[in-house]
Amino acid sequence: MTSSLADIRLIVLDVDGVLTDGTVLLGAGEEEVKAFHTRDGAGLALWRDSGRHSTFLTGRGGEAVRRRARELRIDRLWERVRDKVAAFDEILAHYAVTAEQVACMGDDLPDLRVLARAGLSAAPSDAARDVLERVDLVVPSRGGHGAVRDLVEHILRGAGHWDALVEELC
Repeated sequence: MTSSLADIRLIVLDVDGVLTDGTVLLGAGEEEVKAFHTRDGAGLALWRDSGRHSTFLTGRGGEAVRRRARELRIDRLWERVRDKVAAFDEILAHYAVTAEQVACMGDDLPDLRVLARAGLSAAPSDAARDVLERVDLVVPSRGGHGAVRDLVEHILRGAGHWDALVEELC
């Protein structure tokens, strides 16, 4: 980890294998069906309510991903990306942050170069071995089963913000 948890301003998330369990269900025609965990959504809402941003950086995409981003009030996402490093640079410029102010969660080999640049790199517990060996944080949950919530909670607790956010909900 190259930055303090209090310095993290943006979370960049891969989708398949992070926000989902990696399963892609193909419906009739071109439709893809994806399952998202509500706890991840609640974690991202807390993150947003704390004044921070999140976005998706994915090699796939589609209407299910765009819909989930809208539901989470994510203002911009990067989908169908082939060069994740170039897209990461665009993300830094868009949100006016440095790489050290970014937490990034990925699960597979295409994510490695971006994970290496982030101030905090993280992976779900079921990520590819090469990813698990190279990240700063492996969260206890699997992709699509609360891994993003684990990341949000880790950062906000470590920065001393978690308890106040929870108190507001009580």
